Amino acid sequence: MNLELYQQVYLNHDLPEYQLKKGDIATLIDFVPHPHNQEEGCILEVFNALGESIHVVAIPKSWVIPLQSNQIFSVRTLALAS
Repeated sequence: MNLELYQQVYLNHDLPEYQLKKGDIATLIDFVPHPHNQEEGCILEVFNALGESIHVVAIPKSWVIPLQSNQIFSVRTLALAS
């Protein structure tokens, strides 16, 4: 899988601590080494449907997949903690 900076990707794991779910879309903004020489990480910026930044998260590289031309966007309501 070829990942490039600033491309849109989607999550293949839920991130409940950020209210993010598998399939949510983000922008890849950086690659980071693991502090203990394990899997390389990715820094992602997540935007809402209006283009406003809502989260910046660091996750393992294997948890993201590049978007493909045969995929379409979907919308869901972000459940914010009260």
